[in-house]
Amino acid sequence: MMNSAIKLSVIIPLYNAGNDFQACMESLIAQTWTALEIIIVNDGSTDHSVDIAKYYVENYPHIRLLHQVNSGVSVARNRGLAAASGSYVAFVDADDVVYPEMYQTLMTMALEDDLDVAQCNADWCFRESGLAWQSIPTDRLRSTGVLTGPDWLRMGLSSRRWTHVVWMGIYRRDIIEKNNITFIPGLHHQDIVWTTEFMYNAIRVRYTEHSLYKYFLHDNSVSHLQRQGNKNLNYQRHYIKITRLLEKLNRDYAGQIPIYPEFHQQITYEALRVCHAVRKETDVLMRQRMIAEIFTSGMYTRLITNVRSIKVAYQALLWSFRLWQWRDKTLSHQRIARKALNLR
Repeated sequence: MMNSAIKLSVIIPLYNAGNDFQACMESLIAQTWTALEIIIVNDGSTDHSVDIAKYYVENYPHIRLLHQVNSGVSVARNRGLAAASGSYVAFVDADDVVYPEMYQTLMTMALEDDLDVAQCNADWCFRESGLAWQSIPTDRLRSTGVLTGPDWLRMGLSSRRWTHVVWMGIYRRDIIEKNNITFIPGLHHQDIVWTTEFMYNAIRVRYTEHSLYKYFLHDNSVSHLQRQGNKNLNYQRHYIKITRLLEKLNRDYAGQIPIYPEFHQQITYEALRVCHAVRKETDVLMRQRMIAEIFTSGMYTRLITNVRSIKVAYQALLWSFRLWQWRDKTLSHQRIARKALNLR
């Protein structure tokens, strides 16, 4: 009765996943939770992964295939959400796999405790070598009872190992629709903002320490590409925007939920990512452009004003010193260069 009454919608953005997509689909077909609809959103794929999708649609009645011009993962997820009919929704990356009991476990948790979110652990795996490890070590975070969304988010952030990824859970669809929680088109790592806002609206959340999802790392992963020059600057602009959006969420929800120190400090941590990228930039002029944007975008102010602990204050002050030092050196070099030009 439980399996037939409550449906889960699984949304998969698909873009050139190649043969890896077949393993992903086989893992979903093998799910022990049978009240399932699978919505594949083809995001303008140009490889044979669309043919794989068509095969499953033709052979399994609970699978649907939608098409759109290439618009990115955020637009694809929003499209899938608009088409979903389940009481809960889940997200899967097309080159990952889910363990057979994943949605049975999470849906059982959700129905037993009337949850808005049921979250799990995951295994991270290098595809080439097969080396794998658990995303959140149990010495950092154990299974929980029912918590509010803000309390769970505070605990997750405090562990410093929980990551803002949507595929480690199921989410009550009514909350998404009622609060118009959408993925931001064109924004890399949009999961950070989406999961934060969802947790701000969630009343009942529970986490299991068991790994139920396998996330594959490979050389072409967005977060693992080595970037220099303009590519580095453009990529860091996404994190700069994320710091602004997180600060806006804290302002918008300040009268509705407790804005814990961890919610402020995650802004500082995201800003520190950009600082580390500045240090790794080998092009001196590009480094200065990045530093200039850190200040003009307001990110530097967000970096400093959202510090809530002595440890993070030390990191923020250290990077503040470095940024001002690098900035001052550049200004001096520019003055010297101008003088040299005037002497000619």
